[in-house]
Amino acid sequence: MDFPQPHIQLPIGSHTHTIILLHGRDSNGAEFAEELFSSKSSKDQGLFTALPTWRWVFLTSCDRWSDRFQENMCSWFDAYSLDDIHQRQDLQIDGLRESISYLYLGGISQGMATGLWALFCATGRSGLQGPLGGFLGFCGWLPFAKQVEALIEQRRPCGSLEIQYSVSKFFLDTLSSNEKVEETQTQTINLHILFTPVFLSHGADDAWVSVELGQQASQILKQILVHVEWHKFSGAEGDGHWIKEPEGFDQILKFLEDSVARSAINAIQ
Repeated sequence: MDFPQPHIQLPIGSHTHTIILLHGRDSNGAEFAEELFSSKSSKDQGLFTALPTWRWVFLTSCDRWSDRFQENMCSWFDAYSLDDIHQRQDLQIDGLRESISYLYLGGISQGMATGLWALFCATGRSGLQGPLGGFLGFCGWLPFAKQVEALIEQRRPCGSLEIQYSVSKFFLDTLSSNEKVEETQTQTINLHILFTPVFLSHGADDAWVSVELGQQASQILKQILVHVEWHKFSGAEGDGHWIKEPEGFDQILKFLEDSVARSAINAIQ
């Protein structure tokens, strides 16, 4: 499936970092970029001006059929209901399979949901030598969260390493075009990606995606990943389905700065 060209904001001067973000349902990369860059931190800075050496890549999904709305929409996968994300989960698999093969990192709403799956499925790519610099997720959820919760509970007596392997294999199995990933292949799962630091934030008054879904994702990820930050807020624009200004952007900048510093320390070690 062909995806549209990404919307790219080039750095000013030397290029030090790249960040890849995904839009929500029925949006696109250029629209997400415009909304994100027009928001400010407490220092009256936008993300682009605060991080001038960063390259920003805003991916755009292809149009796919929505079974709920009976029309084509620009979306990463077909989410039948946001009131009950477990309803007709089978509709999500094809879109997730196609979308994660195209991307790597996080985003907002459905973009966050897709990015999380990309993060876990990256454990099946043995060429990765380490974690990503960071993952940013806003006002989203984790598809198939109940199944992952059950798997964690089942594997808890075996320890964290077994949980990481089992959860990674669940994601890979679910999207596999074959019946299942062979048992012998579990040894090739690369867990380095699970050391990627994760930042999640969600509006308590989000009218579109319940904050409980974001909190559920955060609680699950904290049992699998090494570093997860969770932030809850209220009073953001867009009926709470956005990032709170300026506090939310202060938190994003601090997370990115801390992640850069952490990466530099690890490189020295």
